Amino acid sequence: MKLVPLILSLILATALLSCKDNSPSNVFEKKTAPLNQADFTFHNLKNDTIIYFEDFKSKFVDSRNVEVWLPEGYPKKDVEYQVLYMHDGQNVFNKETSYSGTTWEIDEKVDSLLAMGAIQPTIVVAIWNNGKKRFSEYMPQLPKSLTESAFAKAELKKNFGHDELLSDAYLKFMTKELLPFINNHFQTSKNPEHTITMGASMGAHISLYAVMKNPDVFGKAGCLSTHWPIPYLGQAFMDELPGSMPKPTIHKLYFDHGTKTLDKDYEPYQMKVNEMLRELGYTDKNLLYKKYENHEHSEKYWQQRVAIPLEFLLK
Repeated sequence: MKLVPLILSLILATALLSCKDNSPSNVFEKKTAPLNQADFTFHNLKNDTIIYFEDFKSKFVDSRNVEVWLPEGYPKKDVEYQVLYMHDGQNVFNKETSYSGTTWEIDEKVDSLLAMGAIQPTIVVAIWNNGKKRFSEYMPQLPKSLTESAFAKAELKKNFGHDELLSDAYLKFMTKELLPFINNHFQTSKNPEHTITMGASMGAHISLYAVMKNPDVFGKAGCLSTHWPIPYLGQAFMDELPGSMPKPTIHKLYFDHGTKTLDKDYEPYQMKVNEMLRELGYTDKNLLYKKYENHEHSEKYWQQRVAIPLEFLLK
């Protein structure tokens, strides 16, 4: 990918650079330098481009980095781009920031699928995780009777250093701050059918919870290697699914897992979840489940198979 300079007039000393292995950087201070739509004027990009917003501010959760991938040719006339929101964003594009040194290569996967005509025009928003608060931000706050109990708070304090789950606050950050920002500054569709969320492990939990909590915002969820066997909280969250999932009118869900390392324990849990969803009316049209022999719980394997959920959710 070639470097593509872009100037944002209201931000001092900013530059937008694009590279497969090194995300571009531009300092974005949301509260002190609000941007106008004119600052995001693109003219048929000759190369796909990643825009990096450092330290994106929020009143609901801690600030974090956000990366936005735009496909070649963006923005096409009269096209409303669907948006894929991905969690653990530092692992999505850039191997230098990835936890394992391996990325999902989502930019390359989406680019290839677009070239094949397998999916509709899409931009990708990668939301970095918070590190030490990752579990608390990604673990669904259901059922409240358990997640807000004294027992749960004591366990959270012991294991993570703070005594509350933050997934409701994280989803408020997404729906009240990040999504409006993306929709205001990029050429996007605001329909839930075109607003997709995806993640792996605990990122799969928050992706599913986003559809449950905000079904009028998020229409589809990709859940890779969902980490169901969480002591106390995992089974309790599963038990909430029948009464909390939206009907499959416009919603689509993808689940998968491997058979090695952490993934080797997931199948019985996932089978129960699949059965619950089938009883709610989900069919092969809006529910896809895959089991991958010899796949482990890591970015290396999610990278290898992510094209399948991308095509299912974005076509």
